[in-house]
Amino acid sequence: MHSAKDDQGKQPQPAQGGDKKPRPNADVGDVLRRAYDETLNESVPDDLLDLLKKLD
Repeated sequence: MHSAKDDQGKQPQPAQGGDKKPRPNADVGDVLRRAYDETLNESVPDDLLDLLKKLD
């Protein structure tokens, strides 16, 4: 038998086998970065460019 003191300060060990925990923050960052890059590469519609020229 062991006491609660025996378990203090011990962290559970990750399971062996190469399974990595998912990294939701990194995955979200990757998706946002990809969406931003795609947006930068889109062309501006001609009617919007015409409207912007009228504002000058």
